[in-house]
Amino acid sequence: MKILVLGSGAREHALVLALKSEDAGHELLAAPGNAGIARDAAIVAVDAVDPVSVTSYAIANNVDLVIIGPEAPLIAGVADSLRERGIPVFGPGRAAAQLEGSKAFAKRVMEAASVPTGRAAYGRTHADVAAALDEFGAPYVVKADGLAAGKGVIVTDDREAALAHADTYLPTGPVLVEEFLSGPEVSLFFLSDGDTVRALSPAQDFKRALDGDAGSNTGGMGAYSPLPWLSERFGSEEAFVAEVTETVALPVIRQLDKEGTPFIGLLYAGLILTDAGVRVIEFNARFGDPETQVVLPRLVTPLSRLLMAAANGTLEDEGQPEFSSDVAVTVVLASEGYPEAPVTGRALSGIASAGEVEGVHVAHAATAGTGDELTATGGRVLNVVAVGPDFRTARARAYDALGRIGLEGGHHRSDIAARVE
Repeated sequence: MKILVLGSGAREHALVLALKSEDAGHELLAAPGNAGIARDAAIVAVDAVDPVSVTSYAIANNVDLVIIGPEAPLIAGVADSLRERGIPVFGPGRAAAQLEGSKAFAKRVMEAASVPTGRAAYGRTHADVAAALDEFGAPYVVKADGLAAGKGVIVTDDREAALAHADTYLPTGPVLVEEFLSGPEVSLFFLSDGDTVRALSPAQDFKRALDGDAGSNTGGMGAYSPLPWLSERFGSEEAFVAEVTETVALPVIRQLDKEGTPFIGLLYAGLILTDAGVRVIEFNARFGDPETQVVLPRLVTPLSRLLMAAANGTLEDEGQPEFSSDVAVTVVLASEGYPEAPVTGRALSGIASAGEVEGVHVAHAATAGTGDELTATGGRVLNVVAVGPDFRTARARAYDALGRIGLEGGHHRSDIAARVE
């Protein structure tokens, strides 16, 4: 197939690598891509957030499938434009993508579908937010309603900090104040064709910048899959997935279909396992980053077949996706100053050496340049991904490889998946 992947991060590189690993002769295209993606796919001159640009290119070049990686093209309506012209696309339309684009929309859908989630209140003024904070108590959870590039959420014991965070976003719309939910977090992806869902393997990511879950919230500093500790509570990972499928994924997909906004693409369920049961923290409308980087290397079923089935409405004909018994760990290398004020433009070295470690590959998140002359162009720069027969082996491989990469001022967490070794 000729497949166009939209996006420029490590998630999109992971998608390209998974498609390439099928050894099916796919012609892989990407826009805008990055230096790493350019080594595995042809970079094409397409504005990924412009529906006309993407659709015109897909028609003119006989693209068989478009895969939308990040949220911005979804909210811009790229999937709608492609579907109107009969081009298979993996990614929800603008209306269904509001499940990620608006926290208020997501909460309303969850309520209508009886999906378990935390209590929430909407604040449109400083006084509204203050009252909600006092009602729910500390720790305080405040979320921007719309997209905020991973920076729209604060969890803090400092009431004034919570209010200040709300004041940052109130000029552009309401904010959401939620009750704090305690427990381990799980990311679970569901492929959907608007009617049928198929779950991928659970993963856990690490949001805080520093070891021990200290420091600022980030877009994610690492992840691992599978989650062996789920068996202690649910009997098996399969039992957990089945429960979430029945109580979360299917009710949401059916509710959106009932409202005339079918969800075709990747439903990302951010979950927390509280003492009272599984609760939804948030939904995203696309593959998560960095969880994708550890879920896809374990996927045995061809990814292209699953995504095309979702795009064409034939997911019911596909069985449950199969995964290897291997484990996967990814560690993010970030620029100095990330997440508050990342320093960019610095040279990278040692990536080729890192890739020589058994079971390791490097997914590029924010890089530019050609050959060995690469520079960091963003906060999260690289994902070192390691696969192994057990977590001890995978972690050792990941950190061995990471130690070979040079980036002045670069930093990473040293405790990714340490508790499951």
